[in-house]
Amino acid sequence: MKITLNLPDSLSQTELFNQNDSLREIAVALFEQERISLSRASKIATMEIMEFQKLLAERNICVHYDVAELEQDVQHLRDRGWL
Repeated sequence: MKITLNLPDSLSQTELFNQNDSLREIAVALFEQERISLSRASKIATMEIMEFQKLLAERNICVHYDVAELEQDVQHLRDRGWL
């Protein structure tokens, strides 16, 4: 498997790049390459989904949201009694 990481230029301006930063970049790359879902990517990045979506938006990365993910979200809401 080949994974390509496109790191933002701002990372080269700082010496602080920790394990969480690495996980976030891996999650972004895997998501952008459509290898994992939005939910899985946010978990890998240790971020809430909305926070992860904001990160993607800042990088002009489109959110891929298909029918299967919608069904998972609806089931999740039902499981919690919200629907």
